[in-house]
Amino acid sequence: METWGMLIFLVAIFAVMYFLMIRPRQKQQKQHEEMMQELRVGEKVIIAGGIYGQIESLGEDTAILRIESGATMKVARNSIVGKQEIEESSKEIF
Repeated sequence: METWGMLIFLVAIFAVMYFLMIRPRQKQQKQHEEMMQELRVGEKVIIAGGIYGQIESLGEDTAILRIESGATMKVARNSIVGKQEIEESSKEIF
């Protein structure tokens, strides 16, 4: 009886770990992959280093971004973490 209790406890721990850690990470990774497929020239994005830029061209594994100073930089396509959201409230202030 003790071994069954221990086995059920281990299965329960694994299930909790799966639903709290593994499954959300897989969902987040899938969303990132979909976002990478939807990237288009002209979109404003943020890269992992915290740099904001606008996509000038896209390659298989790279992207060329134009940053605010006018400079361009070549970055790994996977380093793009998200699209830049333009807030309506910030437009009204300036």
